[in-house]
Amino acid sequence: MHRRLATILALAATLGLANQAPAQTATAVFSGGCFWGIEGVFEHVKGVVSATAGYAGGTAESPSYEEVSSGTTGHAESVRVVYDPSQVTYQQLLAVFFTVAHDPTQLNRQGPDVGTQYRSIVFYGDSAQKQTIDAYIAKLTAAKTFKAPIVTQVAPLGTFYPAEAYHQHYMEQHPYSPYIVYNDAPKVRNLKRVFPTLYREPPKS
Repeated sequence: MHRRLATILALAATLGLANQAPAQTATAVFSGGCFWGIEGVFEHVKGVVSATAGYAGGTAESPSYEEVSSGTTGHAESVRVVYDPSQVTYQQLLAVFFTVAHDPTQLNRQGPDVGTQYRSIVFYGDSAQKQTIDAYIAKLTAAKTFKAPIVTQVAPLGTFYPAEAYHQHYMEQHPYSPYIVYNDAPKVRNLKRVFPTLYREPPKS
């Protein structure tokens, strides 16, 4: 476990985005299981301006939670992360995603949630992000960081549809929900343990 974390942290430190123009804020979009947990983790990362639960990767326009949950829309539960690159880098966000936010070796599921709407994806907004994601996954694979193959998809970001209001900041608003306690709260604890310099409390809401 320690070797895996050391590899991920080293890769995050060495991969650069020198060819990407500086911006006051930037955007990253991740999918990896129920969006409550992904959103909750990134809300605890320093430099994250906002984290929004939503849907991406499918063809249905303005989908509802019920439609996405049916598995027929092509959308995955996703989280849009707006961040300040001067405080946290894209590489660090990738490290958080692959290390504590989800398991990138689980195909079309994440823990108790099963279906293509829970698949692992990193959406890219431009060629620089795509190159960084591809290089990052390739190095994780070469280093045999995980016992099983990484199944995370890399896909262009189309339209991101924010989820219904009751899904936003769900972990913060329902900390004692059994689902949160057993599935998502441990991810936040791991974030604090593995990335203490990135962790913040209270979360950004």
